Amino acid sequence: MKPYLILSALIALSACGGSDSSDGSTPPTPLPPPTPAPELVVNSCYSVDTTMGAFTLGIDETNMPITSANFIRYVDEGFYNGTIFHRIVNNFVNQAGGFETGLEYKTPYDPIVNESSVGLENDRGTIAMARTQVLDSATSQFFINIHDNDGLNYPSQGGYAVFGKVVEGIEVIDIMNAVNTQSVIKGNAVFNDVPVEDIVINSIIATECPS
Repeated sequence: MKPYLILSALIALSACGGSDSSDGSTPPTPLPPPTPAPELVVNSCYSVDTTMGAFTLGIDETNMPITSANFIRYVDEGFYNGTIFHRIVNNFVNQAGGFETGLEYKTPYDPIVNESSVGLENDRGTIAMARTQVLDSATSQFFINIHDNDGLNYPSQGGYAVFGKVVEGIEVIDIMNAVNTQSVIKGNAVFNDVPVEDIVINSIIATECPS
């Protein structure tokens, strides 16, 4: 089963291709985040070229080693090239990393451990991993926060793991977030908040971080 993300008023971010959340298991009770939470560190940067313009992501490899390594692996292998921003929710998130044009699902690697307990927050411009209701189900899909989305922070809902932020081109993210969207039926699935015109990731490549 490839559960598609369905948002309920700032409640849940899911990702296709993760573990199925209907296995009847009870997720562990999360512990409170560290006090104080660490500051987001930018160790490496990646230029994201899309059909709506380019922006640069700064990735935190210090605090989020598992999540950042997972993202960088997909980047280095060219996995994201040709994928789309398949879900745009106005004033909430821009989500990408799992589908090609025509909402064709792209098979990712196995899910990773959820590092959200580190405590980095889903503030405006940060990038975080999408997942199903299963805590350790994130694979390739990520989202960029349009505003401070406190309801996605650990320990709420188990948390969504932030692993970087937009360091250049936030205006592209904002313009992208204002596009017209629609619901699309594909097979037995209903895809909500799909841009009417495809927003394609042409490439993601390593670049120098801005000073």
